[in-house]
Amino acid sequence: MLGAIAGDVIGSVFEFDNVKRADFRLFSADSDFTDDSVLTFAVADCILNSLDYGRTIRSYARRYPGRGYGGRFKSWVASEQLGPYQSFGNGSAMRVSPVGFAFDTEERVLAEARRSAEVTHDHPEGIKGAQAVALAIFLARTTRDKKLVRRRVAALGYDLDRTLDQIRPGYAFDETCPGSVPEAVIAFLESEGYEDAVRKAVSLGGDSDTIACMAGSIAQAYYGSVPAAIEAEVRERLPEEFADILDRFNERFPPR
Repeated sequence: MLGAIAGDVIGSVFEFDNVKRADFRLFSADSDFTDDSVLTFAVADCILNSLDYGRTIRSYARRYPGRGYGGRFKSWVASEQLGPYQSFGNGSAMRVSPVGFAFDTEERVLAEARRSAEVTHDHPEGIKGAQAVALAIFLARTTRDKKLVRRRVAALGYDLDRTLDQIRPGYAFDETCPGSVPEAVIAFLESEGYEDAVRKAVSLGGDSDTIACMAGSIAQAYYGSVPAAIEAEVRERLPEEFADILDRFNERFPPR
């Protein structure tokens, strides 16, 4: 889960100020957690304490406003209705990483990813995006086999045969699952380490914090950890509540 949070924080300053290269400064005074992290911690809290996804996600968004939530999601948060709204935005995929680390069979991972997504993102593409990221994390941490990750995620209906060099020149902001999940997976597949995965994800441009969040979560699962220097920078930016959830989640579900 830390890999997702770190990717979000690193990518946060580039979401609306894209860079198309990987040699950028990892952290600045403006680097901070966004909605990606808030909702990832909400999902983790649900798993740790058997909470309702819809009510918990709404509660976290209300406690941490102004973190870059999408317009339809903000309307959902403000409402007292818990019904989903057929979204296929990448919000379902950006928050799902705890599922990939917490459950011990592919069937349970896919089922729980669906549950975490469909409280808001009940469009088939919204569910598929969450399942793809969670499945990639599960396979990355249990098999350490990139070829298998590529094959199984592609089988869900994503084109993973493109390269980052092919994608980057024409890639623009796309906050949908179909337009960002495969790009994040490809960034992981081409990476040589955690930091490299996040740098490659940000270098695509587009919805940088979310692509880095997704790629970073899979990279942590595959490489086994987040570099200590990156973890230290990220923890400095987290409220105490989030740091506590992170510690409890890691204790119950060790990354390796």
